[in-house]
Amino acid sequence: MPFDYDLFVIGGGSGGVRAARIAAAEGGARVGLAEESRMGGTCVIRGCVPKKLMVNASTYPKAMQDAAAYGWDVQAGAFDWPKFRGLLSAELTRLETAYRGTLKNGGVVVHDARATLADAHTVRLSTGQTFTAKHILIATGGWPFVPDVPGAELAVTSNEMFDLDSLPQRALIVGGGYIASEFACILNGFGTKVTQLYRGPQILRGFDDEARGHVVAGMQAAGIDIRCNADVARLDRSSGGIVATDLSGAQQEVDLVLYATGRRPNVQGLGLDTLGVAFGQYGEVIVDEWSQTAVPSIYAVGDVTDRVNLTPVAIREGHALADTLFRAKPAKADHALVASAVFTQPELGAVGMTEEQGKARGGVEVYAATFRPMKTLFAGRQDRVLMKLIVDAHTRVVLGCHIVGPEAGEMIQLAAIAVKMGATKEDFDRTVAVHPTMAEELVTMRKPTRTHPAV
Repeated sequence: MPFDYDLFVIGGGSGGVRAARIAAAEGGARVGLAEESRMGGTCVIRGCVPKKLMVNASTYPKAMQDAAAYGWDVQAGAFDWPKFRGLLSAELTRLETAYRGTLKNGGVVVHDARATLADAHTVRLSTGQTFTAKHILIATGGWPFVPDVPGAELAVTSNEMFDLDSLPQRALIVGGGYIASEFACILNGFGTKVTQLYRGPQILRGFDDEARGHVVAGMQAAGIDIRCNADVARLDRSSGGIVATDLSGAQQEVDLVLYATGRRPNVQGLGLDTLGVAFGQYGEVIVDEWSQTAVPSIYAVGDVTDRVNLTPVAIREGHALADTLFRAKPAKADHALVASAVFTQPELGAVGMTEEQGKARGGVEVYAATFRPMKTLFAGRQDRVLMKLIVDAHTRVVLGCHIVGPEAGEMIQLAAIAVKMGATKEDFDRTVAVHPTMAEELVTMRKPTRTHPAV
């Protein structure tokens, strides 16, 4: 009996949409896609895109101060949050419409419904419809995780941050990852008094220690109260807002509590557990290098697999799967040397090995430079930029690059090309500097700052 679809995708985020479009438009497959919420997924609707626009909006107070320092007569008024929120909503609607148009033009049949699996080849929709498919792709992403503490229902997650009725005067942010740290900077830029609690010894775990220390120094200098080795014991409603009690018993009254304590794979209720699909410790779908689960007809890409949880990685995984199944071009997503950026203020860009990993490995040289950038130095700011390279002492290959400063994300994208190609320190040195720029420091560091001998 023929299948209704060659591929049925559950989830309309970046990975699922890419897989569906390539399979249909370039692979000639009959493709169906189900999305129970808005098309575009976390990144477009409640993640990367609206967050970056909020980052942009939050930087203008400093920019106007700098403009005045450069001689401009700047008259700054109050920030109109409702106006910005309306403009943001319109932009997200535009992007969602574009996603839908791309799918339609590619020949993908979109179902605005929740989908679950009845068996390894059958999808059941919340509309009551059922469809069979030769291949099924799970691309349902992740969902914010909120610890089970008394009063947790009083808090919001990153999902709700873009639809607040008003900006808080006082905010408590719980978490130390990039989402927590970025929102701490965003709210601080809008004029909110921000406290950030993190249960670990330092925020931005997993990034280079020197780089994240540099970020923390900048955040604290901007007025953000970062408290590490701390956590919330309970939340209670008060006449003036929300009272947060930490594990030491200290209390703080705020207007908003944001929990940004990580995300979990969004797999609840899909029916995967009854079909033999394997899961990891946090509910992530276990897949092989081809994104195939333990059930041959079922695949998974993106954050639901908890491999490298970045939008461009999900897109690569979805594209590789479509190439493999429908374009006779077997492909595996490459998860090595993936660059990333944290849009804190100051910004952090990173690719490859950290100094801590290099020290444990041994046989590496560290080249680092810190300096005040020309633009804000002239305006009288004390900002400092960090440029850092981790180099194999024997082969001279650049193993890692870390940048903290304005537009670090833009710079790390270009540096990542060289690192991915296996460029050596001497390749960097042979490159003539572009002056005057911050990035020129990447090619002018001559002597190692530290050396970690072979283990």
